[in-house]
Amino acid sequence: MLGVEMYYTVQTLLKQGKNISQIARELGIDRKTVRKIRDKVKDGKVEPPKFSRVSVLEAYKEEIIEYLSEGLTAVLIHEKLIRDHDLSVSYSCMKKYVRKLKGPNGIYVPLISPPGEEAQVDFGYIGYLYDSEKSKKVKSWIFCMVLSHSRYKYYEIVRSQDVETFLRCHINAFEYFGGIPKVIKIDNLKSGVLKVNFYEPVIQKEYAAMLEYYGSSPFACKVRYPQEKGKVESGIKYVKNNFFRSIQEKDYYKVKDLLREWQENVCNKRIHGTTRKIPFEQFVEKERSKLLPLPSQRYEVYDISERIVNRYGHITYKYNYYSVPYNYIGTKVNIRCNGNILKIYNEKYEEIAIHKVSKSVGEFITNESHNPKLKTKDYEAKSLGIGTNTFEFYNRLKGEKPHHYHRMMQGIFNLVKSYGEEIVELACKRANEFNSISYLSVKRICETGLYTQKDASSKESVNCGGFSNDLSKYDLLSNQGGYINERDFKKTN
Repeated sequence: MLGVEMYYTVQTLLKQGKNISQIARELGIDRKTVRKIRDKVKDGKVEPPKFSRVSVLEAYKEEIIEYLSEGLTAVLIHEKLIRDHDLSVSYSCMKKYVRKLKGPNGIYVPLISPPGEEAQVDFGYIGYLYDSEKSKKVKSWIFCMVLSHSRYKYYEIVRSQDVETFLRCHINAFEYFGGIPKVIKIDNLKSGVLKVNFYEPVIQKEYAAMLEYYGSSPFACKVRYPQEKGKVESGIKYVKNNFFRSIQEKDYYKVKDLLREWQENVCNKRIHGTTRKIPFEQFVEKERSKLLPLPSQRYEVYDISERIVNRYGHITYKYNYYSVPYNYIGTKVNIRCNGNILKIYNEKYEEIAIHKVSKSVGEFITNESHNPKLKTKDYEAKSLGIGTNTFEFYNRLKGEKPHHYHRMMQGIFNLVKSYGEEIVELACKRANEFNSISYLSVKRICETGLYTQKDASSKESVNCGGFSNDLSKYDLLSNQGGYINERDFKKTN
């Protein structure tokens, strides 16, 4: 029988606009069950949730799960908890709790992994540490990879759960072990990087590509099957309870050093609570030789992120502007960069542009093939067709902004549809007079009717209205996407 909490969960997901199939997949229940719950909710037959008493054994859930994965019976688990934790709980309570963990089928197959076969990974939140280099507190997490057979562990403190960090932690762990397990089990609920981002196509591809490079493959633990990830969860719990509670140090970098020392001399060389063997010895004797060999070169991790293509057909990356084909203006794209090469992908993850990364700032890196297909002579003919002032504006724009004048002129030509050639010609004349050579300046002149005013009166009106006495400041502001630095502002005065 389903708990009433499930009814409310289904009700919430329905309100979020999810359909029956989506809800069934997300919750791991049958579509008929979802439909039945939906109908009961509509009929008002759902009772308020009943409160249940939390078992004292819940605090030892992860430890019990690991014991079950090793094939221990409820009797042995009961004895271990009493001996190790001085726990006061009856055997009948233990038996009921174990039965609950096993589920309705009552079958719990011990997960005993052959040497070199499997590792489990997870993140655990450890709170704030002090970054002495930046003089501020930073949120921190602990990454853990544990080899399932020997229980040999690798830990790393990080300040992010993003994909780049996730991949680098894997690579560091492989290099620490001196080899690669054939399968990596990842918890698809615990860490933010997996829950929020992992199943987005770009990230899924990046993680799979990294593991494929090392000859390994990912395996996502099933929801509601805790026995599949007991070892790594115990590893997270162990480092929190045994390492972090034993130190007073809060400096991020010093804690990282202390963790490495503890990992080498304590964690991997103590007698493991479940196997009753020393992980380091098991690793050296049985598992190290069974790991896949490391490749000759380290996998290259890319910086992965999203961008919106601006009105000029460029995306920003580290204070520079890189072009994409003009038909992607206004769309969302994905970028991957290894520090030297920037690759840009559309939402289907098809590569649409590639650029060498500029070491400067404020540069427009433009591939001419990305521009609209009008040729230079076409721009000249169209601008001259509007008038001599527009033609002058075009030539000045091309000289000042050689990498993105195409789209600006496309905008000028589109203004003709709204305002007519005569007004656009007058607006270009005014922009030329004020040295304000940009599409937005011409557009603003058309919108405000400034093309009808004489120079003297317009300067007075601009000054009286609180605007700059030179539209080039506005031009500079608009061309930088709304940002203007103090140095550039001073140049215009």
